[in-house]
Amino acid sequence: MKKKLTVLHSNDIHGDFLPKRGAHGIFEGGLSRLSGYVKKVRSEEENVILANAGDMFRGSIIDSEFMGLSTIALMNMLSPDVMTVGNHEVDYGIAHLLFLEKCARFPIINADLYITLNNTRLFRPYINIEVGGMRVMFIGLLTEEVISSTKNERVIGSYINVAEAAKEVGIIADNYRTKDTDILILLTHIGIEKDRELAALLDPDWGVDMIIGGHSHTFMEQPETVNGIQIVQAGTGSGQIGRFDIEYDDEERKITRSEWRLQKINESTAPADPLIDTLLDTYKTQTDAKYHRIVTGFARELTHPSRIQETEMGNLYSDLLQEDSSFDIMMMGSGAIRKKAMGPIVEYQDMLENTPFDDQLWMIKVTGDEFRRMVKYIMRDDAWEGHTEFYQFSKGVRIVYRKSTHTLEELSFRGREVADGDEFLIAMQTYHFNNFEEFFNVPVEPIKKRMRPRVVATSVNNIVEEYFTTHQNLDAHVEGRITILD
Repeated sequence: MKKKLTVLHSNDIHGDFLPKRGAHGIFEGGLSRLSGYVKKVRSEEENVILANAGDMFRGSIIDSEFMGLSTIALMNMLSPDVMTVGNHEVDYGIAHLLFLEKCARFPIINADLYITLNNTRLFRPYINIEVGGMRVMFIGLLTEEVISSTKNERVIGSYINVAEAAKEVGIIADNYRTKDTDILILLTHIGIEKDRELAALLDPDWGVDMIIGGHSHTFMEQPETVNGIQIVQAGTGSGQIGRFDIEYDDEERKITRSEWRLQKINESTAPADPLIDTLLDTYKTQTDAKYHRIVTGFARELTHPSRIQETEMGNLYSDLLQEDSSFDIMMMGSGAIRKKAMGPIVEYQDMLENTPFDDQLWMIKVTGDEFRRMVKYIMRDDAWEGHTEFYQFSKGVRIVYRKSTHTLEELSFRGREVADGDEFLIAMQTYHFNNFEEFFNVPVEPIKKRMRPRVVATSVNNIVEEYFTTHQNLDAHVEGRITILD
């Protein structure tokens, strides 16, 4: 007998709760229409599962103001059948995440976050969902490579790499996958490249059918297949949702047909959900009163279209943080700038949503040789997949990198080629300082011995707000600080 199953999935919503006016004046995305589409499919199809591959949190004032509680309340109304943990789920701290889990009326799974003292898992590693006479097993995965913000929480650990994560899949499959399991899905938050690596390492006898992923914000036109396993991801935000329509033969005990598409969410494809709208209005009323005040005006709209290139907003932020400072170069994490465009009118809410990861600013001293090695590592091949750390540099830095030969053809500062024996004072946010060796592939101990790293600002947004309020008509341009050839 053949049965039909529809699996809807989203990832990296990042607080993208409100619709945006897109092309031709059509409103796109928003949690209300995302929920409306889910409800529509649930009413049309007999067997439906809604899964979320992590990173519900961060990116909006509504999320930040209520430290994720608003997001959990909204997601409760969306009623996912299963969710896994993303790296930004730990932004408010592991203890707060465990509190938020208690507020969730849906299961959150993860197989590889554990307490280091006794190897106790923090979450249930898997879940079996019974639907239409089928048993669908989900396993949640997040590697240490993408939870760098937990480095200060020494009692929390994770499996370090994809090979260990694959081994954990085998352990769970061997112990908990039974003859009653019909379909096995990995719900991951490790990025598309790591999903490919993971799929290649999985033993076919473990029975994994597909990987639904997140983290790299990958928009896909069709699934990728590695080692017989389909891999999908649904971009980022609420403007789309992934949809699998699956035919399962319970006599042959296998999937006989599978169709996937990335479904756009807009006025023409999805009705609004009035319950979500009502709850959002409640939160928005509270945040509007506090955050809708103008802090500055730009000369024009400034953009940050991609995190793997020099951008207008990247130059603006790195320059304003470096101006009148005690350091030579500001390295601003591209991923710390969250909006693709902002201005010309900038409200306090815009400012906070654009740089939500407000932490300390650290200053270190590096040699020219170390700086060169740092830049070369930033430009490695994985960077162009969009899931490694990339940086915006303050004025004076010029980088010319050729991808085809992996050659750093120019690295200069203030018009002079960087020499190995030069020394530079460089600033970066706490997140990047805490993960220095992982992000730059340069030993940190010699740097600490050369000069004790020190905090030069306790809040990045304090500097940004003061600069914005005391400067008007701000402008910035892409000027060749980072040139990528080939």
